Amino acid sequence: MKLTLGFSPCPNDTFIFDALVNKKIDTEGFEFDTVLADVETLNEWALAGKLDITKLSFPAFFKSLTHYTLLPAGSALGKGVGPLLITDAKHEISNDEINQASIALPGANTTANLLFSFAYPEAKEKTFMLFSAIEEALVNKETDFGVIIHENRFTYQQKGLYKVTDLGEYWEKRMELPLPLGGIAINQSIKRSLALKINELIRKSLEYAFQNYPVIPDYVKQHSREMSEDVMRQHIDLYVNNYSLDLGDEGKLAIECLHRLFLELNNQEADDEDVLFL
Repeated sequence: MKLTLGFSPCPNDTFIFDALVNKKIDTEGFEFDTVLADVETLNEWALAGKLDITKLSFPAFFKSLTHYTLLPAGSALGKGVGPLLITDAKHEISNDEINQASIALPGANTTANLLFSFAYPEAKEKTFMLFSAIEEALVNKETDFGVIIHENRFTYQQKGLYKVTDLGEYWEKRMELPLPLGGIAINQSIKRSLALKINELIRKSLEYAFQNYPVIPDYVKQHSREMSEDVMRQHIDLYVNNYSLDLGDEGKLAIECLHRLFLELNNQEADDEDVLFL
């Protein structure tokens, strides 16, 4: 059986899926037509139900519950993993200043955008761009502030930029739960029995990666050529953990809490028919 599978070229995703897509484990008759794309592109595709299995940000998942159900394996969720609000000037910054400033964000459907809106609900002047372009936009003074994700957490200081707010820390202090960033969702057109098998394959793929770590697979290096291996490991260590093997009760509770926040910020009511988890 052949299925379409989308995930990002970031080290955490390629680390998780390497053994699966490159058949380092027994795929039990499943074939995967893989597409690697920026997470906001994957988010937009998810809203249309384009792929069979896809990585996506949680706000995009909440918007596509008619198409997808979340798998227990493969998620990026944890503590100390949140997006950072940064700027090019080191001085005391007030909420009023942020509310009146231009903000660059990595996509309307990203968890970063949701968390920024949670922390700064009055800030309205948003610009959405590719996550990897935000640092340069700040350096070139094309925006006043930027929200960074992924490997940019490890590089912004080298470019003379400064942290204003750790948006993940803001979430953790208020919710006392780990922060859900993104997950792996499966199209509801796929039978539950098959979805469970695919989830098990993703878990086995990650277990294979963990068994061989800290060796960086060639597949990860191939898609992260501009990163040093040290940054790749920092990325993997931050975003891939036991929640990536299985969400567990705490992981699911955190996602349910984020879903309630999403509904609140978007002035929506919960739908009793919505099913989040496989």
